[in-house]
Amino acid sequence: MKILVTGGAGFLGSHLCEALLKMKHEVICVDNLYTGQVGNISSLLDFKNFEFIRHDITFPLYLEVEGIFNLACPASPIHYQKNPVQTLKTNVHGAINMLGLAKRTGARFLQASTSEIYGDPEISPQTEDYWGHVNPIGIRSCYDEGKRAAETLTMDYRRQFNVDTRIVRIFNTYGPRMSKDDGRVVSNFIVQALSNEPITIYGDGSQTRSFCYVSDLIEGFIAMFFKEHIDEPINLGNPTPIAMNQLAQEIISLTGSNSRITYLPLPADDPRQRKPDISKAQALLGWQPTVSRESGLETTIDYFRKVLY
Repeated sequence: MKILVTGGAGFLGSHLCEALLKMKHEVICVDNLYTGQVGNISSLLDFKNFEFIRHDITFPLYLEVEGIFNLACPASPIHYQKNPVQTLKTNVHGAINMLGLAKRTGARFLQASTSEIYGDPEISPQTEDYWGHVNPIGIRSCYDEGKRAAETLTMDYRRQFNVDTRIVRIFNTYGPRMSKDDGRVVSNFIVQALSNEPITIYGDGSQTRSFCYVSDLIEGFIAMFFKEHIDEPINLGNPTPIAMNQLAQEIISLTGSNSRITYLPLPADDPRQRKPDISKAQALLGWQPTVSRESGLETTIDYFRKVLY
């Protein structure tokens, strides 16, 4: 297939492009490089069936493709809050443009959504039929509500125009090619630990997240995309939660760091818990994560050692 990956030079996008190329697909990677980096795809540029286009999907894109993975959007709070209007435009205008492309070409379309659509959830674990607890006017709303709107558009294009769509809700993911300054907790902790700097935890450290290694997530993406006759959103993530205090201690231990933990005020609307219910992914896709947290963290730490030193 000829497959378009928007946000293809980002953390997840570059791993997805690589996986699709290994499957012998023709891949068109589109990225405006706001947070993506050419270095993430430098090893792919020599592939004859790989093409990189620098483009902002808030503007229309005219291509002939058979599949679209729409991953374009800053995913870390530091980056999406830096330009919240552009973040919302990317989610809404970008989704309209890419869904319009899918409608015209008959391409299968996968929307990369997020666990952030659940907001600060009042239930745990989060199931796909939970509608969320989201602040529509907060500092995270450009991302949270933007992704919710993108899901609405995806379903409406399916119902109104019969576009073949998929929605995956991504829970916290980590691994090589994360940016060292994106403000996400795993990269923050690892960079601080490797530099023997204080590890900063926001709040009291009791809040939990569930971390999925990147290769597991990409396998879920591909399983979802190529699955026939599926029309409901699916959670993709690791269902094993960990408190931030414990994660910091694990990273200190794995890096042999002398770092100490310091505590800062919790940002507004920061979720207290994240834990996916992945029973639908298991039942419909035969998917579940297999990489242990220790193994994934060790590989990610090795990556950051090379980046930093």
